[in-house]
Amino acid sequence: MSSAFELCRGHKRLLPLIEFALREGWKVHRTPGGHLKFVKSGLPPIFTSSTASDHRASQNAWARLRRAERSQPGDRNG
Repeated sequence: MSSAFELCRGHKRLLPLIEFALREGWKVHRTPGGHLKFVKSGLPPIFTSSTASDHRASQNAWARLRRAERSQPGDRNG
């Protein structure tokens, strides 16, 4: 698996998102098109852009990761 630094490929704003996902048990991959794919067993994959075209892309992905975990069956927090 690639490191968080390698996955963000120079986009420093993505580093906290990738580190958060890895700490929470998500697997992070880069697609052939350059997007980031977050995968966790039992949950649908989450994709996000890795470019600076949308400054809210990483914040929106962060929110989708948290929402997906809250909706996970057997979770007592949601």
